[in-house]
Amino acid sequence: MNRGTGPTGPADTVIRAGRVITLGTGEPDGPAAVCIRDGLIQAVIPAAEAGTWIGDRTTVLDMPERTLMPGFVDPHAHAEVAAKASYQMVDVRAPGCPDIDAVLQTLRDSLPQAREGWLVAQANLFFDQKLAERRFPTRDELDSVSTDIAIAVRAGGHLSILNSRALELSGIDDSYEAVEYSITGKPSVLRYADGRPNGIVTEMDKLLPFPALSAAQSREAIESGIRDLFTAHGVTTIGEISESREGLEIYDDALAEGRIAARIHVYLWTPGTVSLDEACTHHTWTNFRSDASVLKIQGVKAFSDGGYSAARAALTRPYALDGHNCGELALSTDQIIELARRTQAAGLQLAIHANGDRAQMEVCQALAGIADEHPDGPRIRIEHAGNFVPDYPTLSRAWSDARIVPVPQPVFIYNFGEFVPAYVGAYARDLQFPFRTMLNDGWPISGSSDVWVGSEIGQTNPFLSIASAVMRRTFHGHTLTSEQALSIHEALRMHTLGGAQALGEENTRGSLEPGKLADLIALDRDPLSTDPEDLTSISVEEVFLGGEHVYTRGNTVAEAAAGTD
Repeated sequence: MNRGTGPTGPADTVIRAGRVITLGTGEPDGPAAVCIRDGLIQAVIPAAEAGTWIGDRTTVLDMPERTLMPGFVDPHAHAEVAAKASYQMVDVRAPGCPDIDAVLQTLRDSLPQAREGWLVAQANLFFDQKLAERRFPTRDELDSVSTDIAIAVRAGGHLSILNSRALELSGIDDSYEAVEYSITGKPSVLRYADGRPNGIVTEMDKLLPFPALSAAQSREAIESGIRDLFTAHGVTTIGEISESREGLEIYDDALAEGRIAARIHVYLWTPGTVSLDEACTHHTWTNFRSDASVLKIQGVKAFSDGGYSAARAALTRPYALDGHNCGELALSTDQIIELARRTQAAGLQLAIHANGDRAQMEVCQALAGIADEHPDGPRIRIEHAGNFVPDYPTLSRAWSDARIVPVPQPVFIYNFGEFVPAYVGAYARDLQFPFRTMLNDGWPISGSSDVWVGSEIGQTNPFLSIASAVMRRTFHGHTLTSEQALSIHEALRMHTLGGAQALGEENTRGSLEPGKLADLIALDRDPLSTDPEDLTSISVEEVFLGGEHVYTRGNTVAEAAAGTD
């Protein structure tokens, strides 16, 4: 038991439950209690001993049918993007739309929802592999829905399919030449044999003239998105990759005024949201009203390559697709070094998107040369390291030499693990998500959603990611390299303490131990004794942030705080 080293009472709040999972140094047997004072955990003790911690003003909550555990920590999310996508885009994701006919019919039915001449739809990553036809809808097929309304199907954040009107409004004609760089990677426009654009564009979503939400709509979308996509699934800390300054202001207002309840650690996307200069001088322009315990600028995010679904992740071997090379690098060695030096000097954690093994090697080689310059600074993260690992000994040495933190996404096993070999080559089949090997080698791996446009339904539910790490089940129900599976306890730690380690916050959260933040959740059952097949059906019943009751299933944040049934 974690009894703590301070006084034995009284606590502000004592929560007694049928089971407590600390995910720390020891797990209690039988009913247990969590004692909280001043927003921090005092102790985890047997429920029968809770009396010594209860005073005249102590709030006692009895939950004999519930399991308590730490709140989930999602260190890599695009919450603003995902919230706005859910709010304003037509949903054509598979398996809800199983084939192209269903996609086209959903678009036809949704034409009255067009805004400013555009109808924008959200589809999955690797949409072509998830539809029955195993291909994308064509420009001509989208034209059959409408040639007057611009139609864009955003299949993830790296690839979109446009009809003729959307191409016209975007200025993409037969002679169009893509710009060199578009923030997420190097763009391309795919063409028919006759040279006409076929409607598929990659790494161009930030360049397309999609209609924007009004300020009021953005606020409604983001606030409801945080509640529904994160808090309702027990996520108490979010590592947010910024999308807009407006989004930061909305977070600040909503947190300061109690309309959402979360701890949001922001990674400023450069150059997507702000310049590197602006990121490193963020204190001069953020001026948050919210306490730093719930909203802070944590670091900077940059892209060194693109995505697999757009064949723009930078690999050491050519893609298996016709007409493709090894992908594209978006950052030079000098740019990587500048990012690292400037963010370290500013006390900001650098997170570099590097999907492909070539991108990771380039980043690590650049960082290894300056690894000794800031030994006490925040550890640099490589986002997606650990997802596709074609040469584990070489890559893991590079990670070690560069002193980086790998930040993989177990949910991608379900999202697209079975489809990567068709894109990059058959050799990739057994070289993805080597979590058992990484844990055995001592890597502090985390689990994050990386929710964005085109994510799976339920991707922000950590139990989908946990089930993916345990069962390694793919989109079509196949098992991916079962020898790399984790236990449920190990997978829970990835999504709590592992997420905290990725943020550099392992001393403040991620486990129920004395001195840590009292961010905890109550579940309807014990995940450690749940059949792996049923993990995604576990329900988060209550959420506590700093010991404050902020969510009850089915209620809003405000209703939970007021005790409304």
